Amino acid sequence: MSTKLDVLMGKMNISDDNTDKKENISICANCGKEGHDLKSCTACKMVKYCNRECQIAHRPQHKKKCRKRAAELHDIELFKQPPSPHGDCPICFLRMTTLASGSRYQTCCGKMICSGCIHAPVYDDRGNKVDNHKCPFCRTPTPPSDEEAMEREKKRLELDDPIAIYNLGIYYQDGSYGFPQDYTKALELWHQAGELGYADAFLNIGYAYQYGRGVEIDKKKANHYWELASMKGSASARHNLGFMEIEAGNMDRAVRHLMIATRGGYTNSLNNIKELYSDGDATKEDYMKALKLYQEYLSEIKSPQRDEAAAAREDYRYF
Repeated sequence: MSTKLDVLMGKMNISDDNTDKKENISICANCGKEGHDLKSCTACKMVKYCNRECQIAHRPQHKKKCRKRAAELHDIELFKQPPSPHGDCPICFLRMTTLASGSRYQTCCGKMICSGCIHAPVYDDRGNKVDNHKCPFCRTPTPPSDEEAMEREKKRLELDDPIAIYNLGIYYQDGSYGFPQDYTKALELWHQAGELGYADAFLNIGYAYQYGRGVEIDKKKANHYWELASMKGSASARHNLGFMEIEAGNMDRAVRHLMIATRGGYTNSLNNIKELYSDGDATKEDYMKALKLYQEYLSEIKSPQRDEAAAAREDYRYF
């Protein structure tokens, strides 16, 4: 049996439902039609239309505001502090270094291992140092030859491993490991690896358009792919964007890019901010902030094992 309270609650719910429906009603920016299923402008998200015809008809009035807002939304995404492209080492859980010499890709398990863990000494149960020729992550024996390593990498390709796909693109670009030199194939593979989330793939596509490697030189496309790589964490691509902004005379945007690249561990970006400060194109506060960000990066990647690995190899640097 219903009580007065039940009736009142029912009325309240009906009222709330109606309110929600009213709030969900949109108005077409062109014809003024109201509806619940109108589609937003994909570029600026500011207005809605009931169909494509209305969007086309409204375009002359909307174009200027749309481009301005779309550029603002793009910059919001572009200048976010990105994640580290390789994340943390799966063994020591410290942030991976920016330079490629600071880590190694394992074809057995597909893991990126920091050089500290790769070269860390291994001891037996009595505390004696022993020779170790196994992957420090999955304990698979080190491949005895390049041929065996390549066979393992082919298996990683079957698993859509983006690093293996990217590496294959490098082999086609260089004509190495028995692969013919084929820039078109390299670009195809890098597109695939980039879509799977590997930042360096988009970085290399940008270089291809910047220098005409297998494609016509196109600085606009180079910039586009460096933006994609930057948003996925490539400090090198971010540095390139900063340098392009310097060439264009956009010093504020240049500093913003270089600051993010500095936080990502890119030493050249720190040096460029110093030069901009010396030339009066950046402030003292900018330079001090860059120094602080770079120190934060160094503190995140430093460990005794990595120091030991660096001391043991003269050609090794992790910062």
